Amino acid sequence: MTKSREIRLKSRPAGAPQLENFELATVDLAPPAPGQAQVKNLYMSVDPYMRGRMSDRPSYVPPFEIGSALQGGAVGEVVASSDDALKPGDLVSSMFGWREAFNADAKQLQKIEPHDLPPQAFLGVAGMPGLTAYVGLTRIAEMKAGDIVFVSAAAGAVGQIACQVARIKGCTVIGSAGGADKAAYVKSLGVDAVIDYKAEPDLKAALRRAAPKGIDVYFENVGGAHLEAALDGARIGARFALCGMIAGYNNEKPEPGPSNLMLIIGKRLRLQGFIVSDHFDLAPAFVKDVSGWIKSGELTYRETVDDGIEAAPGAFLKLFSGENMGKMLVKLS
Repeated sequence: MTKSREIRLKSRPAGAPQLENFELATVDLAPPAPGQAQVKNLYMSVDPYMRGRMSDRPSYVPPFEIGSALQGGAVGEVVASSDDALKPGDLVSSMFGWREAFNADAKQLQKIEPHDLPPQAFLGVAGMPGLTAYVGLTRIAEMKAGDIVFVSAAAGAVGQIACQVARIKGCTVIGSAGGADKAAYVKSLGVDAVIDYKAEPDLKAALRRAAPKGIDVYFENVGGAHLEAALDGARIGARFALCGMIAGYNNEKPEPGPSNLMLIIGKRLRLQGFIVSDHFDLAPAFVKDVSGWIKSGELTYRETVDDGIEAAPGAFLKLFSGENMGKMLVKLS
């Protein structure tokens, strides 16, 4: 038997999650059964969408179960295998995060082929967050060279990539971030203007100053006041890619929507929500592009890494307090 520690959902949060909503447990792992592999996780991801799965309500993915290990992206090393498709030493990605080790059917694991990128990059810049930025801009918003692009949460895992993809594709880019350090980081990504929303009392006015001609594309990560400002600053025919609205994830009661929704009609705007898992057909082109951009130095990225499985709940809470810069990860090895 192999021992593994895992983080379980102890209780469902009411409002913002707290450390007491989680618990650490130890389990025994038998050798992998036929068709299975045993994986030792190296890194795990924490992502804002996981907050929705902690509530017992219908969504595009089932809620987490009380008393069971949470789930999320992870990269790990195969340590034992009973399937010919995998061998010890292979690196794999999976949705079996929040645990140090696990057994799973080989078909539930995606082998990471030899690559120049570090393994954890497949949880961030070359993984779901990076693909989300790529899909949102290139397919959903149909971004084209010369567009003026506004990205909220621009210092986050998705936003930092969205800003740079837009810049690389020949767009004028405006990024929003909270606090001087994050604003400085976004500026270092090569954007044309940065809005520090914590220092700007009027987000609409700040966006008008940054984009006096208006915006053609809005990449939505935040919602709330950011969405209202983007509607105000949109040009006729602007396209909005709605990826997330983290400002409302912990609300116990829905807040009133933007007061200026009628602008959608007069400006002939297109607002489209999307889930990245519906667009995995773009993954090969995305990985090829992003790998080339990293190699050429056109694209950079930041990670915030906490150590140890016991640190995972606190790392998750940092997503909502704004303490992370770039992709939030937990190192398990």
